[in-house]
Amino acid sequence: MATVLIVAPVFALIAAGYAAVLFRFVSETAHKGISEFAFSIAIPALLFRTIVVSEFSDVSSWRMWGAYYGALAITWIAALALSALLRQRRDDGVVFAIGSVYGNIVMLGIPLTLSALGNEAAGPMALILSVNTPLLWLCGSLQMEWVSRKQTGSALSVILPVLVDLSRNPIMLAIGLGLLWRFTGVGLHPVVDKTIELLAQAGSPAALIALGINLFRFEVRGEKIGILAMSALKLLAMPAAAFALAKLLDLPPTAAGVVVLFAAMPTGANAYIFAVQYQRLVNPVSGAVALGTLLAAVTLPVVVMMVAGVK
Repeated sequence: MATVLIVAPVFALIAAGYAAVLFRFVSETAHKGISEFAFSIAIPALLFRTIVVSEFSDVSSWRMWGAYYGALAITWIAALALSALLRQRRDDGVVFAIGSVYGNIVMLGIPLTLSALGNEAAGPMALILSVNTPLLWLCGSLQMEWVSRKQTGSALSVILPVLVDLSRNPIMLAIGLGLLWRFTGVGLHPVVDKTIELLAQAGSPAALIALGINLFRFEVRGEKIGILAMSALKLLAMPAAAFALAKLLDLPPTAAGVVVLFAAMPTGANAYIFAVQYQRLVNPVSGAVALGTLLAAVTLPVVVMMVAGVK
């Protein structure tokens, strides 16, 4: 019953967003404004306040990164091998790997993890979020440049735009400012705290509604085997590897829970953006986002039950 109370409201809000577009209560373009509010204002406020006021568990960042990104690396390599077996082009293989590891850890992962593990998950979440997007985008872009043998410049020309985008990313800024403010020991004035708390309370619902609206434009089209393979790698293989590595590295229960839950998130829209940028496997990745999110309604309750039981 506890698992249902954690997971059901999350997917109910996603379904509400989808239904709002389906029955034309809002337009398909509504996701842009709601997503911008959630991603640029409400979720950063949620992260900032959670990091400042929460108790952090004592966990090694290297063990956290080793468990999560070790699982990601294992899944990435498995995806490249499977792509070769499916006789895809090498640049298709990179996009296939991105679609198999780039989970929706912001709009779905943050609300669900906080609901399942509480505010003490803030520290471990911040460790993963602080490097996830730049690391995946850099690895994907550099590998794409290598397999395509493009003579478009040095590695710096690939890295620099990512670093510039990162410096303006609201999620990264909120994490950085939250950690800096926490280290000052000043705390938050009650008026400021209440204001940020009210804003933060809108973060999870807005993100989930936006995700539901956004899903309306994703379709299960194209290469069905590829879509199923990406979904299986993302929803089954990556969390299984994360669970094993978290055990091997002896992570504390909350940190292990964050690693496994984040690894279990379905393919996110950023993987689709990557596919569109390189115009490779656009339809299969779109299908993986749609199908993966649908299947996650079945797989995530099992994962939540596992991590909550361990905790």
